[in-house]
Amino acid sequence: MTQPLLIELFTEELPPKALSRISEAFAQSLLNSLVERGLAEAGTAIERFATPRRLAARIANVLAHAPERTVEAKGPSVKVGLDASGAPTQALIKWAERQGASIEALARASDGKQECFYWRSTAPGDTLAQCITALINTALAALPIPKVMQYQLADGLTNVSFVRPAHRLMVLHGADVIEAHTLGLTSGRITEGHRFLSDGLITITDALGYEAALESPGKVLASFERRRDCIRVALEARAQALGASLGEAAQVQPLLEEVTALVEWPVVYVGEFEKQFLQVPQECLILTMRTNQKYFPLFDAEGRLLSRFLIVSNTETADPSAIIDGNERVIRPRLADARFFFEQDRKAPLAARVTQLGSVVYHAKLGTQTERVERVRAIAGSLASLAGGDAEKLDRAALLAKADLLTGMVGEFPELQGIMGRYYALHDGEPAEVAQAIVEHYQPRFAGDALPQSQCGTLLAVADKLETLAGMFGIGQLPTGDKDPFALRRHALGVIRILIEKPLSLPLPTLINAAFSAFGDRLKPAPGELETFFHERLSGYLRERGYSAQETASVVEQRPADLARVPDRLEAVRAFSQLPQAQALAAANKRIGNLLRKSGAEAAPATDPARLVEPAEIALGGAVLRLEPEVSARLGVHDYGAALALLAGAREPVDRFFDEVMVMVDDPALRANRLALLTRLHALMNGVADISRLSVG
Repeated sequence: MTQPLLIELFTEELPPKALSRISEAFAQSLLNSLVERGLAEAGTAIERFATPRRLAARIANVLAHAPERTVEAKGPSVKVGLDASGAPTQALIKWAERQGASIEALARASDGKQECFYWRSTAPGDTLAQCITALINTALAALPIPKVMQYQLADGLTNVSFVRPAHRLMVLHGADVIEAHTLGLTSGRITEGHRFLSDGLITITDALGYEAALESPGKVLASFERRRDCIRVALEARAQALGASLGEAAQVQPLLEEVTALVEWPVVYVGEFEKQFLQVPQECLILTMRTNQKYFPLFDAEGRLLSRFLIVSNTETADPSAIIDGNERVIRPRLADARFFFEQDRKAPLAARVTQLGSVVYHAKLGTQTERVERVRAIAGSLASLAGGDAEKLDRAALLAKADLLTGMVGEFPELQGIMGRYYALHDGEPAEVAQAIVEHYQPRFAGDALPQSQCGTLLAVADKLETLAGMFGIGQLPTGDKDPFALRRHALGVIRILIEKPLSLPLPTLINAAFSAFGDRLKPAPGELETFFHERLSGYLRERGYSAQETASVVEQRPADLARVPDRLEAVRAFSQLPQAQALAAANKRIGNLLRKSGAEAAPATDPARLVEPAEIALGGAVLRLEPEVSARLGVHDYGAALALLAGAREPVDRFFDEVMVMVDDPALRANRLALLTRLHALMNGVADISRLSVG
């Protein structure tokens, strides 16, 4: 019979930002090992439990003893195992002896390449008691732990390594303790409740009673998900009672996850600070509350910060005044620091800090921040010429964009770069467009982030990202595998999103050349490499937007210069692929492409109508002659759907041509003329996309 298996490791406080990830990995690894040993079935329900001081998992329906299993051993091939007369060779005899099998008991079967001998036997199944220690050690070894620490056991001699010191191990199969050993611990049924609210040790009598026993009397909500939901509900209820909100969900969620990993018995209290601190930009106050103190700031209906905040405490008490007072005393110096930095920073204008950027090294091979600023200004100037932007304001924004890196506020809170630059620029009397561009030029900062809204900010964002990409590619600092220390993938995706989603019709090769030109002779340009990098990122971006691999390849592999038009091309390809003629034309286009590649430079420079002798090639020549101006006109106004729809009318002459005409004839002039005709047809078919990629054959 099966019973639920509960495993708990009780430790010192685990790293909060990694707790949920560690918990998931622990539970899944245990299940995988149980399934591998035949002690549980794939898909068995898992319940994971994670608090600041424990990792636990409960797997339903685990056997105490796995059923017998068939073991198959592959032996020599029949050619090796039998001699010319069909008698067993010494190689086969020796192998059978090692298996404890007779020659007659061996089976013969193909391994996919040749016929081989096999010995199939039955082996006893694993027992949970025998393998539980190995299962736990395997799960612990595979945890995605940020940093391992080494500590000494109570015997004063043995050292073990884990993310935090472990104090207790519990392994229950139903109501029975299964003996296991790990990290110097021996399993039992004892655990501990809340550090302050629990009365003492807790005995778990049965695996199914685990959460209830921890909750009462242990004052621990063991389930990470349940605890997180309780905190969310309590926060929202408190905020609503105060006529406030918690702010944007995307900003609240990461803090909610972290706080859930910091408490075992969450209780929400309301704190307050002096309203005079609200004179400081609210981004500074929000950051210090969320990042440093793990508080939840509150906002009014217009999104303005209030002087109240919510505290998620790990202690429940009838009189929380001491907890609230303590947290309020802690937050005041933080807010005072923010106010001090803000007041000090405004004493010197941003423009006065620009020259100081010359003392800040950007990259050993790429110079200082001042040199970088000059390159961004040059690229931005090129973009202003291409896009018709306000060159003067764009140049001013590019000059000031990095100046706030030298302010006290950004030095304390690097996350505020750009944001503080905007505040300081407005304080200095800079034009609003310049100030807005300073904050927007970092956008998008991450996947799904908003794009810059102003034209000045948009062009500066593109220029800044292009400078980083060109610089790093020029010195060979390319991303490798999952390592991308300069966030080049994010920068490339940011440029792609801006060009497509704004949209901004600027030729990608022109942008790349402008970026490399800004470096002069400082580095070796690699425009081809960088363009390929962009198109690789473009493929992933389009796939995430729902386009198929075939649709994406048909457009991206043509290396389109104007990315803003790529979605229109893809929609046209998608519509074309639904036409009844699409597959036949896609297959024909694929065939034409193969012919042209194999023939090399044999095609004539132009089609000679006098050499179109077969009725089928005359018909195709007429169709191409008629379609070329029509398709060209549609492409000229970016009506890609109509251009591809026109091609549907060419199916009959194309099919007839390949049915009746031999292209690779012996006559070189006739062959060259037919290849020239196919070259024109191929160009016509690929004016929007490479439709051969739609072929399923």
